[in-house]
Amino acid sequence: MYRAEKAGHAGSLDPLATGMLPIFFGAATRLAAFMLEARKIYRVTAKLGSATTTGDAEGETVEERMDGAPPDAAVIAAAVARFVGEIEQVPPMYSALKRDGVPLYRLARSGVEVERSPRRVVIEALTLERYEWPELTLHVRCSKGTYVRTLVEDIARAAGTLGHVAALRRLAVSPFPEGAMRTFAELEAAAAGGEEALDGLLLSPDAGLEGWGSAHLGPAEVAKVAHGQAVAADPALPCGHVKVYADSGRLIAIGLVTEERRLAPVRVFIR
Repeated sequence: MYRAEKAGHAGSLDPLATGMLPIFFGAATRLAAFMLEARKIYRVTAKLGSATTTGDAEGETVEERMDGAPPDAAVIAAAVARFVGEIEQVPPMYSALKRDGVPLYRLARSGVEVERSPRRVVIEALTLERYEWPELTLHVRCSKGTYVRTLVEDIARAAGTLGHVAALRRLAVSPFPEGAMRTFAELEAAAAGGEEALDGLLLSPDAGLEGWGSAHLGPAEVAKVAHGQAVAADPALPCGHVKVYADSGRLIAIGLVTEERRLAPVRVFIR
């Protein structure tokens, strides 16, 4: 619909999942890497008592544990509470992580399993919204790199049972709230109204960099940054990544303020 020469996204969704996926067009694709650090919010419904090859409903059932009394609500609540904060996760085989250049999910589909090192992630908030055996619904706010399928499996194991993801929706990707999502139907309706209506749905490139510091440069400094040269940094700017603007208000680069008080361009959007 947008006929963009290039496009990118900020973090893939599982095939089963729905929800927010920030899309970048043109020069804005250079910002996608910074959005990979974003906090994410999910609502997940798990089915307890059975495990699958993929950790979700798209896989084949490999084990069931439906006999006997199911865990009571207190046991489930205690298990959920154990996973708030910084935790370690072993990434699933059905993931986009690569081993020797090959995505793990391709190895898994060919029947190969390889050892994966645990990774530290942060579960900032984990709310038990509903539990009625065998279904469990959770609201999750987490750091980058969190596998909700693995979280569900680990919680189920801590409660003395098995589990897999039955439904998963990504509600938000920081800094965009849930209400920021556009559906394909909305895009198609806008496209029918012409390019102006379609372009009206686009956000400015710096919309995903909320909370970052900003540097505003004059024409001479802009010319240097455009050629990849560092300039003097405003003493008030903290070290780290900043948005760099021309006096006109146009975003021209992502810069890095160094301890030597230099502003070095990292991603440049003008030539």
